[in-house]
Amino acid sequence: MSAAASSAPGSEPTPGAEPTPDGVAEPVLAPPPSGTGCAECLDLGGWWWHLRRCVECGHIGCCDASPGQHARRHAEETGHQVAASFEPGEGWFWDYAAERGARHVPLAPPRWRPEDQACPGPNGSVPENWEELLHP
Repeated sequence: MSAAASSAPGSEPTPGAEPTPDGVAEPVLAPPPSGTGCAECLDLGGWWWHLRRCVECGHIGCCDASPGQHARRHAEETGHQVAASFEPGEGWFWDYAAERGARHVPLAPPRWRPEDQACPGPNGSVPENWEELLHP
């Protein structure tokens, strides 16, 4: 995310904010999500356990416990190291490079996947023994 200077002369930049024409800093929102499910799993006919959202580009990928681990792969391949949980009610952020929690950034809606969406998902692609296939 870029950080722009706040409106007050001589003040420090305000992380996650850009000045408006009237000089009031407004939060910069991370891009909207790329969809409601893991992009790669959907393309490949795979399945996921939980979903993560890249704060740089909005890419939705599956978690480290999922067979594809596409959110981590996205971070490694693009350098977009911070992701937010895309699970309903969860508000945490993760830095894949540092392997620790990350600073929260404002996110464009929707904040989470649809609550009525299957987990694991997507419907019709999850094997009966899915729990045995999760990564620790």
